[in-house]
Amino acid sequence: MKIGPYSLSNNVFVAPMAGVTDRPFRQLCKQLGAGYAVSEMAASDPRLWASEKTARRINHDGEMEPKAVQIAGADPQILANCARFNVERGAQIIDINMGCPVKKVCNSWCGSALLQDEHLVGHILDAVVRAVDVPVTLKFRTGWNRQNKNALTIARMAEASGIAMLTLHGRTRADGYGGEAEYETIAAVKSAVSIPVVANGDITSPEKAKQVLAVTGADAVMIGRAAQGRPWIFREIDHFLRTGEILLAPTVAEVRALMSEHLQSHYAFYGEFMGLRTARKHIGWYVRDLSGGEEFRQRMNRLESCEEQLAAVDAFFGSQLAFGERLQYGRAAISRAAVGLTEQKLAA
Repeated sequence: MKIGPYSLSNNVFVAPMAGVTDRPFRQLCKQLGAGYAVSEMAASDPRLWASEKTARRINHDGEMEPKAVQIAGADPQILANCARFNVERGAQIIDINMGCPVKKVCNSWCGSALLQDEHLVGHILDAVVRAVDVPVTLKFRTGWNRQNKNALTIARMAEASGIAMLTLHGRTRADGYGGEAEYETIAAVKSAVSIPVVANGDITSPEKAKQVLAVTGADAVMIGRAAQGRPWIFREIDHFLRTGEILLAPTVAEVRALMSEHLQSHYAFYGEFMGLRTARKHIGWYVRDLSGGEEFRQRMNRLESCEEQLAAVDAFFGSQLAFGERLQYGRAAISRAAVGLTEQKLAA
C-alpha cells in the first residue's frame, strides 16, 4: 500500500491517540509490525507551537519513515500555516483530524464537530492540500449523530480536494466510543471513492481485522485502543492476514525486554518527573490482564522514581515466569470470547 510516494510495509496502522501515541510508543509499534503511525493531535494555533507539549507531539527525531503529523483546528488558513510549519520541520504526511469526539475539542469547533459544517470542511481540505507539497490525509467519523450522517459527502469532497487517503472511524461523534462500529458505512465510502480507505473502530484481534477488511473492502485497518498494552497486536494481525496463522502469545522474556526498552525511551523523551507519571498508564495497560496485575498497578503508582518504577516492572514480569514461558492472560480470555461473538455476528 502507498500514501503518495511512500510505500508502506503492510496495511496495519496505529491510530493517533492523544496522550498515547507519542514518539516512543509509535516507534515501538512500528518495530512490532505496524506499517504506519500518525502522531498525536497537534494544535494548529501558532501561539502553542513553542510549548513543550506541542514540541513533543511533533517530535519525530530518529523515527522510522514516513513521518506523519496530525493537525487539528477550525480555521482553514491557520491549519494551512500549521501544515507548512510541520512540513518545514520534517513531516512527510499531514493528517487532518475531523474525528476526535472529545467535548473539549468539539466545543472549539474542532475534530468531529467540523462535520456539522460541510462548507467549512471543504475550505479546510482545499487550504491544507494547497499549502504543502506532501500527501494530506483525513481522519473522520460517519457524521455528527445517527440522524446526521454525511460520511459519503465528506469522502467525495475530500477526494475532489486532493486528499490522498481517508481513515473512517465507524461511529458518529455522538457515539463516542460506545456501541458497535458501522462497517457498512465504511464499505459505502470505499465504494464511492477511488483513493485508499482505512477502516477504524473495534478491531481487536487478527480474526476481526480480516473480517473487517472483507466486509468493508477497505485497503487497511487502523488499531487504537486494542494496542494499548499490547503493541505486538500489529505483528499478530499482519501475520494472520498474510498466512492465516495465529501467533502464540509473546514470551515473558520478550515482553520483559520490550517493557525495559519502552520505559527507558519514555523517560528519555519526557524527563524524570513527567516520564514517571505518564508511564503509569502504559504500565497499567501492559499488566491489566495478567495475574496480580491490578495489585501491582496500585503499588507501582506510589513509586516516586523512574529507577524504582523500572525495577518494579522488571520484577513483575519476572514473576510471570511462574505461570509459563509465555504470557498467560486472565481477563483477556474473556475479552477474546466476547470478540468472538462479535465476529460471528459480523460474519452473519
